[in-house]
Amino acid sequence: MAVYTDVGFDEADALVQRLGLGALQSLKGIQGGIENTNYFASTEKGEFVLTLFERLGPAQLPYYLCLMKHLAARGIPVPAPVADPAVTLPTGSVLSWPADAPCELVHRVAGKPAAVVQRLGGHSELDPGPAHCAELGHWLARMHLAGRDFDRVQPNLRGLAWWNDTAPVVLPYLDESQATLLRAELAYQNHVAASSAHAALPRGPVHADLFRDNAMFEAGSSDTPPRLSGVFDFYFAGTDTWLFDLAVCLNDWAIDLRTGVHDALRADALLAAYLTVRPLTGAERTLLPAMLRAAALRFWISRLWDFHLPREASMLKAHDPTHFERVLRERARTPLAPVQSLHLPPAAIAA
Repeated sequence: MAVYTDVGFDEADALVQRLGLGALQSLKGIQGGIENTNYFASTEKGEFVLTLFERLGPAQLPYYLCLMKHLAARGIPVPAPVADPAVTLPTGSVLSWPADAPCELVHRVAGKPAAVVQRLGGHSELDPGPAHCAELGHWLARMHLAGRDFDRVQPNLRGLAWWNDTAPVVLPYLDESQATLLRAELAYQNHVAASSAHAALPRGPVHADLFRDNAMFEAGSSDTPPRLSGVFDFYFAGTDTWLFDLAVCLNDWAIDLRTGVHDALRADALLAAYLTVRPLTGAERTLLPAMLRAAALRFWISRLWDFHLPREASMLKAHDPTHFERVLRERARTPLAPVQSLHLPPAAIAA
């Protein structure tokens, strides 16, 4: 999250009142993240987040917002987007709608496409323990299963094709060792993606950016564990392999941020919780080490791009790309053991 576009109070007030949220009481820009402009908006009827999309266009946005609406309707804790009651939707199957069909969840603010979603309660846990990781793993598996009947398809826009296109752009900023690593890993991931095992991986909607700061928790007590109150920021979501989504989570929630080294205790908690809801297939167990490398490569490339080719913003803090370089080197040097040999109960790994 960041602020690239300044939004006037009166314009934001007109929007939330049109959406039936009552009068706007306060509007505050959010610092953090890198893609979109975000504000906390307090209204007479509650707390919301106003997002202006700086790169994504109206044709792409319905996928993300309708996915959030779909998941919320199935009991998955996500921030439900607010619809414009004045928008009339086309009839018939979503797949037959024209590309420029209106979406009741996409609005317009300061000349940019925008969305308003409910603000989740709780707080982000930036130093998660095994209990937090277990909550996250359980949520992720439920989200994957709940998305199976989602009626829209959109590729992961930060997937392999984007890595191949973006790597030549960032290579001039790297030293020889880094450039060698990037070229070698990209070649390896292209090889994996062409394999029959990769083609067999289960697919569906994925969050694709589920870092520690994109989940909210309500604190537990001495007798109860923390409870995950919701996950937000679906604006990198897409249709991809569920294993890649799991790898993104393991590369953040179960990593030592200082060294990039795998944390087995947190990883086991996350995986065990996930697997009790959705056991992995044989192809997934085989390719988990490769997907951990793929997830590290994805975020190393994107952070290199954002760091060396930044956009102007009134509030922006670019992430350090060297963190995911360390993670990638660790994942390549010390692959995660196959799921069968992790410290998990047998019932959790039976597929």
